Amino acid sequence: MSRTFAKPASINDVATAAGVSVPTVSRVLTGAAKVSAVRRKRVLDAIEELGYRPNGAARALVSGKQTTIAVMTSDTTIYGYSSTIQGIELAARAAGYFVIISLVDGDGPDEIERAVSLVLSQPLAGVVVLKFDPAGVKAVGALPRDVPVVAVSGELDDQVSQAVLDELAGGEEITRFLLGLGHHTVHHVTVPPSRAEDGRTTGWRNALAAAGAPVPAIIAATWDADSGVAIGHDLADRHDVTAVFCGNDEIAMGVISGLAEAGRSVPEDVSVVGFDDHPLSHIWRPGITTVSQDFVDLGRRAFSLLLQQITGDEQPVLSTEGPTLVVRASAAPPAAR
Repeated sequence: MSRTFAKPASINDVATAAGVSVPTVSRVLTGAAKVSAVRRKRVLDAIEELGYRPNGAARALVSGKQTTIAVMTSDTTIYGYSSTIQGIELAARAAGYFVIISLVDGDGPDEIERAVSLVLSQPLAGVVVLKFDPAGVKAVGALPRDVPVVAVSGELDDQVSQAVLDELAGGEEITRFLLGLGHHTVHHVTVPPSRAEDGRTTGWRNALAAAGAPVPAIIAATWDADSGVAIGHDLADRHDVTAVFCGNDEIAMGVISGLAEAGRSVPEDVSVVGFDDHPLSHIWRPGITTVSQDFVDLGRRAFSLLLQQITGDEQPVLSTEGPTLVVRASAAPPAAR
Protein backbone atom coordinates (compact mmCIF):
# COMPACT_ATOMS: atom_id res chain seq x y z
CA MET A 1 0.00 0.00 0.00
CA SER A 2 1.53 3.28 -1.11
CA ARG A 3 1.57 6.33 1.09
CA THR A 4 1.17 9.91 -0.05
CA PHE A 5 2.66 12.83 1.79
CA ALA A 6 1.45 16.40 1.78
CA LYS A 7 3.93 18.81 0.30
CA PRO A 8 5.43 20.92 3.10
CA ALA A 9 4.44 24.54 3.15
CA SER A 10 6.93 27.01 1.70
CA ILE A 11 7.71 30.56 2.68
CA ASN A 12 5.70 31.67 -0.40
CA ASP A 13 2.66 29.81 0.94
CA VAL A 14 3.02 31.62 4.26
CA ALA A 15 3.30 34.99 2.50
CA THR A 16 0.18 34.29 0.42
CA ALA A 17 -1.86 33.12 3.40
CA ALA A 18 -0.82 36.14 5.47
CA GLY A 19 -1.31 38.60 2.63
CA VAL A 20 2.24 39.94 2.90
CA SER A 21 5.45 39.75 0.91
CA VAL A 22 8.08 37.03 1.25
CA PRO A 23 10.62 39.54 2.63
CA THR A 24 8.12 40.42 5.37
CA VAL A 25 7.84 36.74 6.36
CA SER A 26 11.64 36.53 6.37
CA ARG A 27 11.88 39.59 8.64
CA VAL A 28 9.44 38.01 11.09
CA LEU A 29 11.45 34.78 11.13
CA THR A 30 14.86 36.37 11.55
CA GLY A 31 14.00 39.51 13.50
CA ALA A 32 16.32 41.35 11.11
CA ALA A 33 13.96 44.35 10.92
CA LYS A 34 10.85 45.62 12.66
CA VAL A 35 7.45 44.44 11.45
CA SER A 36 4.17 45.94 12.59
CA ALA A 37 2.31 43.99 15.26
CA VAL A 38 -0.62 43.39 12.90
CA ARG A 39 1.53 41.94 10.12
CA ARG A 40 3.60 39.94 12.56
CA LYS A 41 0.46 38.31 13.98
CA ARG A 42 -0.83 37.48 10.49
CA VAL A 43 2.48 35.84 9.60
CA LEU A 44 2.64 33.84 12.84
CA ASP A 45 -0.99 32.72 12.43
CA ALA A 46 -0.24 31.56 8.87
CA ILE A 47 2.85 29.68 10.03
CA GLU A 48 0.81 27.86 12.67
CA GLU A 49 -2.09 27.13 10.30
CA LEU A 50 0.16 25.76 7.54
CA GLY A 51 2.59 23.95 9.86
CA TYR A 52 5.48 25.77 8.19
CA ARG A 53 8.98 24.86 9.37
CA PRO A 54 11.60 27.49 8.55
CA ASN A 55 14.68 26.23 6.77
CA GLY A 56 17.66 26.50 9.12
CA ALA A 57 20.18 26.95 6.30
CA ALA A 58 18.13 29.76 4.82
CA ARG A 59 17.87 31.50 8.18
CA ALA A 60 21.64 31.21 8.56
CA LEU A 61 22.18 32.89 5.19
CA VAL A 62 19.88 35.74 6.16
CA SER A 63 21.09 36.24 9.71
CA GLY A 64 24.76 35.44 9.15
CA LYS A 65 24.69 33.08 12.14
CA GLN A 66 25.90 29.55 11.51
CA THR A 67 24.28 26.89 13.70
CA THR A 68 25.93 23.68 12.50
CA ILE A 69 28.51 21.86 14.65
CA ALA A 70 30.60 19.09 13.09
CA VAL A 71 31.87 16.20 15.21
CA MET A 72 34.83 14.39 13.67
CA THR A 73 35.39 10.84 14.94
CA SER A 74 36.84 7.56 13.70
CA ASP A 75 34.09 5.51 15.40
CA THR A 76 30.53 5.88 16.63
CA THR A 77 30.04 2.40 18.10
CA ILE A 78 32.62 2.23 20.93
CA TYR A 79 31.07 3.19 24.28
CA GLY A 80 33.34 6.17 25.04
CA TYR A 81 32.99 7.60 21.54
CA SER A 82 29.19 7.24 21.31
CA SER A 83 28.56 8.60 24.81
CA THR A 84 30.78 11.64 24.18
CA ILE A 85 28.89 12.34 20.95
CA GLN A 86 25.64 12.05 22.91
CA GLY A 87 26.85 14.70 25.36
CA ILE A 88 27.83 17.05 22.51
CA GLU A 89 24.46 16.56 20.84
CA LEU A 90 22.48 17.21 24.03
CA ALA A 91 24.38 20.39 24.84
CA ALA A 92 24.32 21.66 21.26
CA ARG A 93 20.59 21.06 20.87
CA ALA A 94 19.86 22.93 24.11
CA ALA A 95 21.84 25.90 22.75
CA GLY A 96 20.07 25.86 19.38
CA TYR A 97 22.82 24.20 17.34
CA PHE A 98 22.58 21.28 14.93
CA VAL A 99 25.18 18.47 14.99
CA ILE A 100 26.53 16.53 12.02
CA ILE A 101 28.87 13.54 12.34
CA SER A 102 31.87 13.16 10.06
CA LEU A 103 33.60 9.78 10.15
CA VAL A 104 37.36 9.79 9.66
CA ASP A 105 38.05 6.50 7.87
CA GLY A 106 41.75 6.29 8.79
CA ASP A 107 44.81 8.27 9.78
CA GLY A 108 46.44 8.34 6.34
CA PRO A 109 46.89 11.70 4.57
CA ASP A 110 44.19 11.01 1.98
CA GLU A 111 41.61 9.96 4.58
CA ILE A 112 42.34 13.00 6.76
CA GLU A 113 42.22 15.41 3.82
CA ARG A 114 38.94 13.92 2.58
CA ALA A 115 37.29 14.14 6.02
CA VAL A 116 38.48 17.70 6.67
CA SER A 117 37.44 18.88 3.19
CA LEU A 118 33.96 17.43 3.67
CA VAL A 119 33.55 19.15 7.03
CA LEU A 120 34.79 22.51 5.72
CA SER A 121 32.30 22.35 2.85
CA GLN A 122 29.49 22.82 5.41
CA PRO A 123 28.32 26.18 6.84
CA LEU A 124 30.01 25.56 10.19
CA ALA A 125 29.91 27.34 13.50
CA GLY A 126 32.70 25.08 14.78
CA VAL A 127 34.18 21.58 15.03
CA VAL A 128 34.63 19.11 17.88
CA VAL A 129 37.22 16.39 17.24
CA LEU A 130 37.28 13.17 19.26
CA LYS A 131 41.02 12.90 19.76
CA PHE A 132 40.92 9.37 21.18
CA ASP A 133 43.13 7.85 18.47
CA PRO A 134 45.72 8.75 15.80
CA ALA A 135 43.01 9.70 13.29
CA GLY A 136 41.64 12.27 15.72
CA VAL A 137 45.09 13.66 16.46
CA LYS A 138 45.78 14.20 12.76
CA ALA A 139 42.33 15.66 12.10
CA VAL A 140 42.93 18.36 14.73
CA GLY A 141 46.24 19.24 13.11
CA ALA A 142 44.69 19.47 9.65
CA LEU A 143 41.88 21.87 10.53
CA PRO A 144 42.54 25.56 9.80
CA ARG A 145 43.01 27.82 12.79
CA ASP A 146 40.35 30.29 11.64
CA VAL A 147 37.66 27.69 12.45
CA PRO A 148 36.62 27.26 16.11
CA VAL A 149 37.92 23.82 17.15
CA VAL A 150 37.79 21.83 20.39
CA ALA A 151 39.62 18.54 20.90
CA VAL A 152 38.26 15.87 23.23
CA SER A 153 40.86 14.01 25.34
CA GLY A 154 44.16 12.90 23.87
CA GLU A 155 47.55 14.48 24.46
CA LEU A 156 47.42 18.01 25.81
CA ASP A 157 48.60 20.90 23.68
CA ASP A 158 48.21 24.67 23.70
CA GLN A 159 46.92 25.05 20.15
CA VAL A 160 43.22 24.33 20.66
CA SER A 161 40.78 24.23 23.55
CA GLN A 162 40.47 20.76 25.01
CA ALA A 163 38.08 18.78 27.21
CA VAL A 164 39.83 15.86 28.88
CA LEU A 165 39.44 13.09 31.42
CA ASP A 166 42.37 12.52 33.76
CA GLU A 167 43.16 8.99 32.59
CA LEU A 168 46.63 9.07 34.13
CA ALA A 169 45.13 9.48 37.60
CA GLY A 170 42.66 6.69 36.86
CA GLY A 171 45.41 4.34 35.70
CA GLU A 172 47.43 5.05 38.81
CA GLU A 173 44.49 4.54 41.17
CA ILE A 174 43.31 1.22 39.79
CA THR A 175 46.88 -0.13 39.70
CA ARG A 176 47.46 0.93 43.30
CA PHE A 177 44.19 -0.77 44.22
CA LEU A 178 45.39 -4.11 42.81
CA LEU A 179 48.78 -3.78 44.47
CA GLY A 180 46.99 -3.00 47.72
CA LEU A 181 45.17 -6.31 47.48
CA GLY A 182 48.56 -8.00 47.66
CA HIS A 183 49.39 -8.67 44.02
CA HIS A 184 53.14 -8.77 43.29
CA THR A 185 52.63 -6.80 40.08
CA VAL A 186 49.90 -5.92 37.56
CA HIS A 187 49.93 -6.94 33.91
CA HIS A 188 48.46 -4.46 31.45
CA VAL A 189 46.44 -5.06 28.27
CA THR A 190 46.21 -1.87 26.20
CA VAL A 191 43.70 -0.65 23.66
CA PRO A 192 45.12 1.22 20.62
CA PRO A 193 46.58 4.50 21.94
CA SER A 194 46.17 7.94 20.38
CA ARG A 195 49.91 8.48 20.74
CA ALA A 196 52.95 6.48 21.88
CA GLU A 197 51.40 5.87 25.31
CA ASP A 198 48.02 6.96 26.64
CA GLY A 199 47.38 8.32 30.12
CA ARG A 200 45.93 5.14 31.58
CA THR A 201 49.07 3.23 30.57
CA THR A 202 51.36 5.93 31.93
CA GLY A 203 49.40 5.87 35.19
CA TRP A 204 49.83 2.08 35.42
CA ARG A 205 53.56 2.41 34.83
CA ASN A 206 53.92 5.24 37.38
CA ALA A 207 52.06 3.31 40.08
CA LEU A 208 54.22 0.21 39.63
CA ALA A 209 57.41 2.27 39.70
CA ALA A 210 56.31 4.14 42.84
CA ALA A 211 55.62 0.81 44.58
CA GLY A 212 58.89 -0.73 43.44
CA ALA A 213 56.93 -3.45 41.63
CA PRO A 214 58.12 -5.15 38.42
CA VAL A 215 56.83 -3.54 35.20
CA PRO A 216 55.74 -6.37 32.87
CA ALA A 217 55.75 -6.08 29.10
CA ILE A 218 52.60 -4.47 27.72
CA ILE A 219 50.11 -6.73 25.95
CA ALA A 220 48.37 -5.02 23.02
CA ALA A 221 44.72 -5.62 22.17
CA THR A 222 42.61 -4.16 19.38
CA TRP A 223 39.28 -2.38 19.87
CA ASP A 224 37.57 -5.75 19.28
CA ALA A 225 36.62 -7.61 22.47
CA ASP A 226 37.49 -10.87 20.69
CA SER A 227 41.15 -9.87 20.91
CA GLY A 228 40.69 -9.92 24.67
CA VAL A 229 39.40 -13.50 24.48
CA ALA A 230 42.57 -14.59 22.68
CA ILE A 231 44.70 -12.78 25.27
CA GLY A 232 42.76 -14.50 28.05
CA HIS A 233 43.59 -17.88 26.50
CA ASP A 234 47.28 -16.97 26.44
CA LEU A 235 47.32 -15.64 30.00
CA ALA A 236 45.66 -18.80 31.31
CA ASP A 237 48.93 -20.68 30.83
CA ARG A 238 50.93 -18.12 32.80
CA HIS A 239 50.72 -18.76 36.52
CA ASP A 240 52.87 -15.70 37.26
CA VAL A 241 49.89 -13.56 36.21
CA THR A 242 47.55 -12.80 39.12
CA ALA A 243 46.22 -9.34 38.21
CA VAL A 244 45.37 -7.83 34.81
CA PHE A 245 44.45 -4.22 34.12
CA CYS A 246 42.68 -3.89 30.75
CA GLY A 247 42.51 -0.67 28.75
CA ASN A 248 38.71 -0.76 28.65
CA ASP A 249 35.83 -2.84 29.95
CA GLU A 250 35.06 -4.56 26.64
CA ILE A 251 38.59 -5.96 26.52
CA ALA A 252 38.27 -6.96 30.19
CA MET A 253 35.09 -8.87 29.31
CA GLY A 254 36.98 -10.65 26.56
CA VAL A 255 39.91 -11.50 28.84
CA ILE A 256 37.56 -12.88 31.51
CA SER A 257 35.81 -15.02 28.88
CA GLY A 258 39.13 -16.31 27.52
CA LEU A 259 40.38 -17.21 30.99
CA ALA A 260 37.11 -19.01 31.77
CA GLU A 261 37.24 -20.98 28.51
CA ALA A 262 40.75 -22.11 29.47
CA GLY A 263 39.63 -23.23 32.94
CA ARG A 264 40.80 -20.24 35.02
CA SER A 265 38.45 -18.43 37.41
CA VAL A 266 38.11 -14.68 37.99
CA PRO A 267 38.91 -13.45 40.61
CA GLU A 268 39.89 -16.72 42.33
CA ASP A 269 42.82 -17.39 39.99
CA VAL A 270 43.29 -14.02 38.28
CA SER A 271 41.91 -10.57 39.08
CA VAL A 272 40.80 -8.65 35.98
CA VAL A 273 39.88 -4.97 35.98
CA GLY A 274 38.85 -2.57 33.22
CA PHE A 275 38.41 1.12 32.47
CA ASP A 276 35.47 3.40 31.46
CA ASP A 277 32.60 1.75 33.43
CA HIS A 278 30.77 0.37 30.39
CA PRO A 279 26.98 0.02 30.98
CA LEU A 280 27.36 -3.78 30.91
CA SER A 281 30.27 -3.93 33.34
CA HIS A 282 28.04 -4.10 36.42
CA ILE A 283 25.93 -7.00 35.10
CA TRP A 284 28.88 -8.99 33.71
CA ARG A 285 29.82 -11.97 35.83
CA PRO A 286 31.80 -11.31 37.82
CA GLY A 287 30.99 -7.61 37.94
CA ILE A 288 33.99 -5.71 36.61
CA THR A 289 36.06 -3.45 38.84
CA THR A 290 36.74 -0.42 36.70
CA VAL A 291 37.34 3.32 36.49
CA SER A 292 34.23 5.35 35.80
CA GLN A 293 34.52 8.17 33.27
CA ASP A 294 31.59 10.48 32.55
CA PHE A 295 31.75 10.63 28.75
CA VAL A 296 28.39 12.38 28.39
CA ASP A 297 29.65 15.19 30.61
CA LEU A 298 32.89 15.19 28.61
CA GLY A 299 30.85 15.89 25.48
CA ARG A 300 28.90 18.64 27.22
CA ARG A 301 32.11 20.28 28.41
CA ALA A 302 33.56 20.08 24.90
CA PHE A 303 30.56 21.89 23.42
CA SER A 304 30.73 24.51 26.19
CA LEU A 305 34.34 25.23 25.24
CA LEU A 306 33.38 25.47 21.59
CA LEU A 307 30.55 27.87 22.39
CA GLN A 308 33.03 30.11 24.21
CA GLN A 309 35.06 30.36 21.00
CA ILE A 310 31.99 30.95 18.84
CA THR A 311 30.93 33.82 21.09
CA GLY A 312 34.34 35.48 21.03
CA ASP A 313 36.76 33.83 23.51
CA GLU A 314 39.82 33.09 21.37
CA GLN A 315 42.15 31.76 24.08
CA PRO A 316 42.69 27.96 24.27
CA VAL A 317 41.03 26.57 27.39
CA LEU A 318 41.48 23.27 29.21
CA SER A 319 38.59 21.54 30.98
CA THR A 320 39.54 18.42 32.96
CA GLU A 321 37.73 16.04 35.31
CA GLY A 322 39.04 13.15 37.39
CA PRO A 323 37.70 9.58 37.12
CA THR A 324 36.29 7.43 39.93
CA LEU A 325 37.31 3.92 40.99
CA VAL A 326 34.36 1.49 41.02
CA VAL A 327 35.05 -1.71 42.98
CA ARG A 328 33.16 -4.85 41.99
CA ALA A 329 33.69 -8.60 42.20
CA SER A 330 36.34 -9.15 39.49
CA ALA A 331 39.27 -8.24 41.77
CA ALA A 332 40.41 -9.99 44.93
CA PRO A 333 43.62 -10.76 46.84
CA PRO A 334 45.84 -13.31 45.07
CA ALA A 335 45.23 -16.93 45.95
CA ALA A 336 47.77 -18.61 48.19
CA ARG A 337 50.40 -20.39 46.12
